Amino acid sequence: MSQSRITIRYAKALFQLVIEEGTVEQSYRDMVLIDGVCTENKELSLLLKSPIVKTDKKVKILEEIFESKISKVTMSFINVIATKKREGLLSLIASSFIALYKTHNKIETATVISATPLDESLRIEIINFIKQHGDNDVELTEKVDPTIIGGSIIKMGDKQLDTSVSKAISELKQIFNKNLYLQDF
Repeated sequence: MSQSRITIRYAKALFQLVIEEGTVEQSYRDMVLIDGVCTENKELSLLLKSPIVKTDKKVKILEEIFESKISKVTMSFINVIATKKREGLLSLIASSFIALYKTHNKIETATVISATPLDESLRIEIINFIKQHGDNDVELTEKVDPTIIGGSIIKMGDKQLDTSVSKAISELKQIFNKNLYLQDF
């Protein structure tokens, strides 16, 4: 069984549990926290994946980090994952849970890459543009990349709209690099 199937199964199990418990929003915040901590701290991820460190020690470390910050349901879920020796997949399970939550609540995630930070009016205009092409709510992630010189790149799912100046320059270079010389005979 591949890791993605395993992580999706665990995420679905937790999602069904928190729907029954009525703690979906709290568990979503917990999973965002867990995903963020695991992503930012590579040492923690390596520790969780390490076969040398015993499971009970990993559980104590996870309890020390998360117990006061997450709900009892989520902490119990982490304990179940650890007893099943799947604690190395915790970050991936959290990511799968977040994706399930967004699908359930009809939330699309879009990323905007621009040369400078977006102002509020442009942010609203981009969100409205994305909403016109779909019926879901939009969660906007902004990234600043000065190498695109100007314009922006909008990514949503497998779609991308690239209106950056660097792309236009690249296209011009390709046109100018073609040998358009025709010899008269």
